[in-house]
Amino acid sequence: MIEELKFGTYIPNRLDEGYGLNEDAIKEIAKEGYKLMITVDCGITAVNEVELAKNLGIDVIITDHHEVPEELPKAIAVVDAKRKDNEYPFNQLAGCGVAFKLAQALSMKLNLNENEWLKYMDIACIGTISDIVPLIDENRVIAKLGLKLVAVTRNIGLKTLIDTIGIKKIDSSFISFGISPRINACGRMGHQEDALELFLTNDPIESRKLAGKLEEYNRQRQDVEKKIYNEAIELIAKEKDDPCIVIGKEGWHHGVIGIVSSKVTELTYKPSILICFEGENSKGSGRSIPGFDLHDAVYHCREYLTASGGHSMAIGLSLKTENYDAFKNAIIKYTKTKNIENLEPELLIDEEINSSDIDISSIDKITLLEPFGESNNMPVILYKNLKIISIRTLSDGKHLKLVLLDGNTYIDAIGFNMGEFAEKYQIGDKVDVVGNISVNRFKDLENVQITLKDMRASI
Repeated sequence: MIEELKFGTYIPNRLDEGYGLNEDAIKEIAKEGYKLMITVDCGITAVNEVELAKNLGIDVIITDHHEVPEELPKAIAVVDAKRKDNEYPFNQLAGCGVAFKLAQALSMKLNLNENEWLKYMDIACIGTISDIVPLIDENRVIAKLGLKLVAVTRNIGLKTLIDTIGIKKIDSSFISFGISPRINACGRMGHQEDALELFLTNDPIESRKLAGKLEEYNRQRQDVEKKIYNEAIELIAKEKDDPCIVIGKEGWHHGVIGIVSSKVTELTYKPSILICFEGENSKGSGRSIPGFDLHDAVYHCREYLTASGGHSMAIGLSLKTENYDAFKNAIIKYTKTKNIENLEPELLIDEEINSSDIDISSIDKITLLEPFGESNNMPVILYKNLKIISIRTLSDGKHLKLVLLDGNTYIDAIGFNMGEFAEKYQIGDKVDVVGNISVNRFKDLENVQITLKDMRASI
């Protein structure tokens, strides 16, 4: 049975954050006597590392979903649906999805009951939603069926984590904003083994201890992220008006800079790369905007790097600290050739609605389109000429809370990270709002709520 396989050493890998297989860790695996190593969500660029493993007597099977380089590692198997010779009909699986399909193939080859691999769909679902891959085709199947399994999961650690968070509705948003940050925080803060142990343990007491650790790591991650973000904003203010932001500083946590880069890009609508200096070596992480392939840009500047990987919207890299300025100049120079200054953020609206559309049963039908995520976003509505009845901020001015009125119809609205709008509008103003509409239920009460994406004064 699959569960009888022995779990070996876990090597933290985040290729989109600039890490491939670690040579020192491979040497440690060899000392432990392991003869087979299976990668998950990494390894497609690990030519030298796989060669080292082979020389140490370790067979390697690579499962990955990142962009494929010209030279493939000489492993006994390289499973990546983005290979040029790929014949699999869907090439957008998440890294965990590729591993899940390997488990399925092995089970079928060994004539195991299908339950032996289907029971892991809850874990595959979490990874698929967390990795922000398009929730279409096979990813949608894994996510939709997996969410049903998450709700009744027999994984002690996952069930404990769900209970600790305290959310009753199990959907894609709960995974994205509840489960994923806590799991990711472990790896980002250097405690990835605790997340692994949480999913492997069958001891309820141990699972509660580990779930508590995940909560603490997530709080630590939030504190570190806030500090780095504030420092990044200060550095950006001193930069030239370049089309691409490249900043670095000593002391930044390399496990968190990817999140901060995402926020910097969202704020400035420019590709950004944040780099943490660690003595002679540095690690960086970047995020891009639609219409600009950051992976391709980094590839064109690879002469200054020791490693890189990722995809068009998110990359990771490593370089010698002494090459930072040269790399920065090169990437900015390359970006200027792409004329991305004319790219502007777009807010695509699916439908304009009015008071006749505010029916709870109709709005509930939107849930039939779940799970929502990349390439299957929740519908975006436009609602005009709403009167502000109440306006205030939450979380020390960070978020916006509104009560809006259309005729005799009251509508709640909340705008995350939109607290500054409270200074622009006041009670009695008429506004047009854009956002996602849903039904908010609390105890025996239910009301229509719009999660805002933007707002303007009505014309």
